[in-house]
Amino acid sequence: MSVYKRGQTYWYKFLFQRQPIRESAKTNSKTVAREAERARRRDLELGFNRIRKRERLPLFALAAKEWLASKSALTPLGKVYYEQYSRKLAREFGERLVSDITLNDIAALQRKRLGEGLSARTVNCEVATLRQILKHCSCWMPLAGRVRFLRERADSGRALSLEEEDKLLDAISRSPSPVLYPFFVLSLDAGLRPSESRALRRSDLTLRWKNGAIAQGEIVVSRSKTESGEGRVVPLTNRVCSALTVWLSRFPDAGLDNYVFPFHRVGFAGNSRKPLIWDVDPNRPMGQWSYKGAFETVRRRSGVACRFYDARHTFVTRLAENPAVSVETIRQLAGHVNDRMLARYAHIRVQARREAIATLERRTEFVHPFEDCAGRAQNWAQFRVLSNHQSEKALNLRDFSLVGAAGFEPATTRTPSVCATRLRHAPTRHEEQTQSCEVPLMLRQYNRNSGLKTTSQFALKSLSDVVALLGQTHPI
Repeated sequence: MSVYKRGQTYWYKFLFQRQPIRESAKTNSKTVAREAERARRRDLELGFNRIRKRERLPLFALAAKEWLASKSALTPLGKVYYEQYSRKLAREFGERLVSDITLNDIAALQRKRLGEGLSARTVNCEVATLRQILKHCSCWMPLAGRVRFLRERADSGRALSLEEEDKLLDAISRSPSPVLYPFFVLSLDAGLRPSESRALRRSDLTLRWKNGAIAQGEIVVSRSKTESGEGRVVPLTNRVCSALTVWLSRFPDAGLDNYVFPFHRVGFAGNSRKPLIWDVDPNRPMGQWSYKGAFETVRRRSGVACRFYDARHTFVTRLAENPAVSVETIRQLAGHVNDRMLARYAHIRVQARREAIATLERRTEFVHPFEDCAGRAQNWAQFRVLSNHQSEKALNLRDFSLVGAAGFEPATTRTPSVCATRLRHAPTRHEEQTQSCEVPLMLRQYNRNSGLKTTSQFALKSLSDVVALLGQTHPI
């Protein structure tokens, strides 16, 4: 190990694994050159022994930016989604090291968000973003399996009834926001998510005009939060065509690359307070608050407790209630893949459930089992006499079938219809064998008492005697 000066710069030279290492220290200080030589030797020794150098953990704000920059495969909507939660988390833990975040800090964050009135779904999404940032810095393992996510409601969405739909549309038509009606109808009749509608461009619409109005059309969803949702084609209903005709006529100079719902502001002019659109930017989509605030006002005025997203729930539910629409068609129109997501949106309404249960109702009149016991006992006695009479009548009308009986020759008569009428329960295999043996035996005894000399031919003196004989074999 040696340090020497060449010109105005110090160099160091040493052997490592019999290989000479000669490098410049890039300094004119001999002390610094010695420290550089010592650090270079240590780096070589750590690399040779496969000892990873421990990196210094960054602050959470810096770690969140590094993690977000590493997510290069995100969709534009997914990027906005993660940026939103990253900013909220940076305000909570921005000045702390990522290694200092504990389980109690996460539990306190959940309680704070619930106290702010956020739903369990929103809180879980924020905690999931925090988990990914900590995983990126290899700080999640001490917390894995200990963090408890909140229980989410599976019935948060619902389908609107026709009465609720009429109330909402009536209130929307009187709203000062001109974009609310076409934006809501597009979710109700086409099943588009709000983010998908805001990302629509003029080039995504295939419209057929007739006499200055849209007669037919289709929408190609170019941007969606799921892969199955992108590229799906949704035909337009007449109501959507009428709403888009009025809305698109407000921007006659828009090009194919401009947004269908561009950024704009709404103002009120004159004494009549007529709403007017101004500050339009066709190259920029409208924001979320362009419709959320107006919809909340409409919802309160109409008295319908719902969310804007329930329009999409209604779309999928009405398709699912139609037996002529297949499940695959629903998936193609709504952009779903698995059955779990389809079941989450397909809310069968109460009336449809009642009609399904009504198909199980018995058509006969129901009689209470303890009502009019005396009358029912008399009816039972009359039914027994009537059943004997019907059995004799059946024997007169039907021919006897000769069936073999084990252990007896020749074959004897057997009347299954009479036996089935007299029995109170389904016979077991043992009872069937007993019946096949007892009936021929009793008939042979009956014929013997009647004076018959042969058993190869049977003569029945009276049908009522046969019925009585069978009653002795299987009493009621």
